[in-house]
Amino acid sequence: MAETTETKKSVFQFIKFALFSCSAGIIQIGSFTLMNEVLLNMDFMQKLIAENETFAKIMTNEYGPFYLIALILSVIWNFTFNRKFTFKSAANIPVAMLKVFGFYLVFTPVSTILGNYFTAQFATVTAIEYIVLGVTMLCNMITEYLFCKFVVYRNQENTAVKVEEKV
Repeated sequence: MAETTETKKSVFQFIKFALFSCSAGIIQIGSFTLMNEVLLNMDFMQKLIAENETFAKIMTNEYGPFYLIALILSVIWNFTFNRKFTFKSAANIPVAMLKVFGFYLVFTPVSTILGNYFTAQFATVTAIEYIVLGVTMLCNMITEYLFCKFVVYRNQENTAVKVEEKV
């Protein structure tokens, strides 16, 4: 009986994590799309690319820098809400964030290199940047959940105490 209760709690917890990850995904996709479709095509960006060789090299492969910026925005969002509402942790925030940062020290280079590879390899496929982004985001959600559950908030779940309003 207790095992099924724990299983239900774990499933509910993953669902909450997935929903917050979806909201972070909206931020990631929105910011990526904004940079990829709007910012890059603006006149001042085209001028910068034409005039600055270093900037042009960075922007030659648009996936990498746009993916990194969008990822950072979504990670901050996801960390904040999942710490408070999914894991309900009172863990030391800087320590927890450093652990998540450690996760992304591994995940980000791997996903960026693979993303650059697949977008270049399948450049003829329509919307390849978005296909790669979607697959990467799914892998990120699953691996980050496991990392948070078993590393970041291990033995620190449900430790946040609600402050009751005094009447």
